[in-house]
Amino acid sequence: GQKDIISKTLIEQLAACLVTQLLKLSVVPDTIEWLSPEYQRVEDRRADMVVRMQASATDKPCLLHLEIQNTNDADMPLRMLRYYTDIRFRWQNEPLKQYVIYTGKAKLSMASGIDEIAYGYEIIDMRTIDCALLLSEDTPDALVLAILCDFKARNAEDIVSYILKRLHQLTGDDSHAFRRYVHMLELLSENRDLQHIVKETEQMLTEFNVEQLPSFQIAMQRGEQRGLQRGEQLGLQRGEKLGLQRGEQLGLQRGIQQAQAEERHNRMKFATQLIGELPDQRIADMFELSLSEVFALRDRT
Repeated sequence: GQKDIISKTLIEQLAACLVTQLLKLSVVPDTIEWLSPEYQRVEDRRADMVVRMQASATDKPCLLHLEIQNTNDADMPLRMLRYYTDIRFRWQNEPLKQYVIYTGKAKLSMASGIDEIAYGYEIIDMRTIDCALLLSEDTPDALVLAILCDFKARNAEDIVSYILKRLHQLTGDDSHAFRRYVHMLELLSENRDLQHIVKETEQMLTEFNVEQLPSFQIAMQRGEQRGLQRGEQLGLQRGEKLGLQRGEQLGLQRGIQQAQAEERHNRMKFATQLIGELPDQRIADMFELSLSEVFALRDRT
């Protein structure tokens, strides 16, 4: 159920891409209008996605109904027929197209219609879609959905690494957006038995990125520079009373101490940003902190 919800959220954001790239329908993206079809008989039901759209500015609007299905459901044709009649009752004068997008792990086995009454619809099996199609869209939403597609002869580790790196680049400084997309990626990767690759790649990139971030390196350099400058100032002040040689020694010691303090401050700062993102022991190991120090950082966040 959780994977269905995630898929539907992404489908809503990817509506124009899906219509033009996966369904191969001509549509003016700006004409897509979301509709709210709620039907009530004995039970309440809501279709996954119903939109009104136009193939061109001069064409009449038509309706598009999409259902996102994560498992093979033998009753899918009947469900789709019920949606069909409910939608047509509400919007009787507009053409209607129906599609099922299958995101499940098992081989597709659902029927695409009911022969007895000549009713049918198209099923899009995400496992048969070349991942390059969505990767080329180069948006966070398309990148996440690409994990469900066919990698062809491409190496799975390379694809997952590319997706994670591009998600990090595209979300920029918005760490919340990055974590949200990674969480979606982790959930959907289970449908392709790729969760272990996603986890391992995510861990590797996290360990690499923290120390390679320009902001991290700049902070380290500034800490050392400030420490040395303060040390030199202290050395000159003390040198007037204790003698130049002893003053220089004291200044160097103080400079080293200040640099160490600045470096520790920056380690604590970056460790704080990863609280809740990584296990406490891993944070402690990465930034050379004790567990008690990590616990103290957690209490302050």
